[in-house]
Amino acid sequence: MNVAKRTAIFQRLAEHNPKPDTELHYQSPFELLISVILSAQATDVGVNKATSKLYPVANTPEAILKLGEAGLKRYIKSIGLYNTKAKNILKTCRMLADQHDGQVPDNRADLEALPGVGRKTANVILNTAFGHPTIAVDTHIFRVGNRTRIAPGKTPLEVEKKLLKFTPDEFRQGAHHWLILHGRYVCKARKPLCHECVINDLCEYKAKTTV
Repeated sequence: MNVAKRTAIFQRLAEHNPKPDTELHYQSPFELLISVILSAQATDVGVNKATSKLYPVANTPEAILKLGEAGLKRYIKSIGLYNTKAKNILKTCRMLADQHDGQVPDNRADLEALPGVGRKTANVILNTAFGHPTIAVDTHIFRVGNRTRIAPGKTPLEVEKKLLKFTPDEFRQGAHHWLILHGRYVCKARKPLCHECVINDLCEYKAKTTV
């Protein structure tokens, strides 16, 4: 895939959705961090349902620490892997309180040092909360990158590096959101909706669907 075609793809996605954003509900970098941790192997809808009750009660590291493990689990027990996530969230809150004055750090090293935070989560926080031109590669973006051939790779990190290399500067900030939403609603895993796709003629996927 050449530069002109990649640029055209992002232009189309940008025209279709000029102000892309995460579908997770949050009011602060800390709320976003907790929501992203909770979203692993869970839906954004399910996370939003749980946090809509949690955040009015506890939306700071100190407040969640006061809830304790049992108290936190009551709010997130509808989410998959909630036992592990509760432990990681409490450890993260302790580190934020003790080492970062209760604030979410805006650099990769400190973010990835937090329990439950890997490269993908760090990229989401850096991009969405702090405006860094990072691209987090989840299963949707990995699929879209390979199907369209915009950034083919055998691993999420390989796809991420190619996206950072090939995405035009003016689209790098929104690329994560455009691609994840495209994968979630159009370029679906089981059957892509190619007939509804705004980049159908630019995509290099060979097994396109017609209905």
